[in-house]
Amino acid sequence: MTKVRANDGAVLGTFKVGGEPYGVTFDGANIWSSNQADNTVTKMRASDGKVVGTFAAGIFPGWMTFDGENLWIPNNPSSQPGSVTQLRAADGKVVGNFPVGNAPIAAAFDGENVWVANNGSASVTKLRASDGAILGTFAVGNSPIGIAFDGANIWVANSGSDTITKMRASDGSVIGTFSAPNGPYGVAFDGTYIWVSGEIFSFVFRASDGAMVGFQKLQAGGGAFDGAYVWMADTNQNALIKF
Repeated sequence: MTKVRANDGAVLGTFKVGGEPYGVTFDGANIWSSNQADNTVTKMRASDGKVVGTFAAGIFPGWMTFDGENLWIPNNPSSQPGSVTQLRAADGKVVGNFPVGNAPIAAAFDGENVWVANNGSASVTKLRASDGAILGTFAVGNSPIGIAFDGANIWVANSGSDTITKMRASDGSVIGTFSAPNGPYGVAFDGTYIWVSGEIFSFVFRASDGAMVGFQKLQAGGGAFDGAYVWMADTNQNALIKF
């Protein structure tokens, strides 16, 4: 895992985690890495990268989300029905395991509920964060991967359909489906725009109406917003791109 300084991109350190790190999540004080080869998550102190603990997760843990107290970790056992593990950030204790759709891969938190993209089910599942109760499962495009919350709506990148789905968080209603050719992958919200990474192109959509306002040829994996800039992982160059 590599730590870079946000203002200039200087590398501040590279830190060892588990095998095949996949998702990265910040809990306000620590960085969490999901390690797919080990079926674990690693907790590192953000200030210096020191490993605080490594904890068991489910099979092939994916992109996690943090609800203010707990990590929610999708467990992706290929195309079989999967689950989400609720893990207390303070001490790594498993609070619960909850069934979702096939091959869950990523999660997002909307302030009250956790949304999970089911890559093998063409759906997302909404769970109440307080107790893990399923509040609904909603159809999206094929092979959903990236998922993000914009303050009112959930956005899902459907890699198999070359589309982005915008859903109202309150009830899961689909507000719009927008074209994003060539395998959309990760999703990030910067306060105004939705940034979508992809296998060939990366896109920028206006969150208010889904209008595409920009794109460029960039093969990128996950993306994140740091409060000032959007960062995308350039998979061809083994580099981070800052926008």
